[in-house]
Amino acid sequence: MCDETLVKHCSPTLAGLKTANMFMYSFEDNSALMCDVCRLNKLLNKKGLRVIPLKIHENKALIYIYRPDRLASDLGNKKAEKVLRQCGYECNTESYCIGKLISRLTSCDEFPHEIGLFLGYPPEDVCGFIEKKECLLTGFWKVYDDPEKAEKKFAQFRKCTKVYYSCFCEGCPIEKLAVRSLNN
Repeated sequence: MCDETLVKHCSPTLAGLKTANMFMYSFEDNSALMCDVCRLNKLLNKKGLRVIPLKIHENKALIYIYRPDRLASDLGNKKAEKVLRQCGYECNTESYCIGKLISRLTSCDEFPHEIGLFLGYPPEDVCGFIEKKECLLTGFWKVYDDPEKAEKKFAQFRKCTKVYYSCFCEGCPIEKLAVRSLNN
């Protein structure tokens, strides 16, 4: 897995600004994919990050990079808990929820709507999407509740990605770009 791809798609998560990111990754064979995932986890686990394939189909994998401590906090939000219960999640522990998400991704043709909660999107926006409300702003996600706050986040994410990509192109390795979680 190309570190450049990770920087392009996941800089806000590497920087600790966002709970998680995901991206599609094409690979030659399953053993190469797992070697790449293991290599990244070896580099990033000590910074409080995990990398897992959420769904593998043919020679493509949906890669999920996340901060378990932040995900646990996000999923513990009362509004997030309510959405998860409505979607069939029986508890809100981070590991259980990821397992359930993987199951839903492999059994559904489309993304489960609650996936936004796993990416750190505000529960109000995830609910707005599920309820098909009128979207107020589109950026890194569709915004239904607080467009001013979301636009500030979007600008922060864009700037972070630009700075991180520039640093990466100047030779800064991925493990130096990743910021340690407060709980590590």
